[in-house]
Amino acid sequence: MTWTTKDIPDQSGRTAVVTGANGGLGLETAKALAAAGATVVVAARDPAKTTAAVAAIASSTPGADLDVVAVDLGSLESVREAAATILGRHDRIDILVNNAGLMAIPERSTADGFEMQLGVNHLGHFVLTARLLPAVLRAGGRVVAVTSTAHHIGRRIDDANPHLHGRYKPWRSYGQSKLANYHFAIGLHRKLQHAGATAASLLAHPGLSNTELQSHSASESGGASQRLSQVLAERTGMSPSQGALPQLRAATDPSARSGQFFAPRFVNSGPPVRRPILRRLGMSSSIERMWEVSERETGEPFDVAMALVAATEA
Repeated sequence: MTWTTKDIPDQSGRTAVVTGANGGLGLETAKALAAAGATVVVAARDPAKTTAAVAAIASSTPGADLDVVAVDLGSLESVREAAATILGRHDRIDILVNNAGLMAIPERSTADGFEMQLGVNHLGHFVLTARLLPAVLRAGGRVVAVTSTAHHIGRRIDDANPHLHGRYKPWRSYGQSKLANYHFAIGLHRKLQHAGATAASLLAHPGLSNTELQSHSASESGGASQRLSQVLAERTGMSPSQGALPQLRAATDPSARSGQFFAPRFVNSGPPVRRPILRRLGMSSSIERMWEVSERETGEPFDVAMALVAATEA
C-alpha cells in the first residue's frame, strides 16, 4: 500500500513546529499538517518568503491555524529567542520537524563562527530541540530529523576541528552535517528510551527532490557537481510535495516508532517506506562524540532527564 497525505490522521488539537517552512519540503510539510488540522508554527528566517508561504498555506487550507516565528538557525541567539517565543505560546509540541538546511555552499561562517552547513543543518537544530524538548515530552510528541543520502559520504565529527578549518570542501561539509543529523536522531531515540520517555525521535530523508535547495546550491557555488545535482533534480527528481512524504510519515503515521527511518522506496524516488538503520559499526562512539562536540560548541546542555523534570514542573 502506498502512503500519501491522505493517510495522515486528523491532527486537530495538535501543535507542529516546522523549521524552514517557508519553502520547498518545509512548506509542503506545513501545508499537509495544516490541512490535517494541526496548529503549525512556521519557523523560518526570510520575512518575505514567510509571508508568501503563509499566504500559500492559507490559500490551500482556508482557516489554517498558523503561528509565525522568525528564526535564523545560523544564530544561536536567534534560535534561543525563537524557542522562548514558541514556548511562550505553546506549552505542548506534538511534532517538531527539523527540516531547514543548506547544501554544498561555499565556505562561510555563522554568526557564532561555526562552519555554516554544520551550524545551520545541525547545531542550530540541536539547540532548538534542546530548548523545546520539555514541551515535546509533555505532549509525548515526535522529533523528526531530516538527513540525506549524502550522510553516506559524511565523516563523523572531528572533535578537534568540527568546522573543517583549512580542510573545507562543500560536499564533505554537507555530508558531515547530514551524518550529524543521522546520529542525532538515533542518539536522541536512545536517550529517550533510557529515560523512559514516551516521546519519539525519528529520521527521514527526501530522496532526490526538485527544490530550492538544489538551485540555491548550484547558484551559490557554481561547481560542476552542484550543477549536475541541479540538472538531475530538475529532470528526474520528485516534486517538493512528494519529497516531503517521508518526513510527514515519520511525523504522523500512528504505526511509526521511535528510532525508525523513513525514505523513498527506491532510495531517491518512490513512496515513503521504512528503511533500515545502516553504518552501525562504531555508531555509539560516533553519537557520543557528536553529542559532546555539539554541547561544547553551542554551550547548550542537552539532558533528557532534566527536560523530563522541566516537563512535569510546568
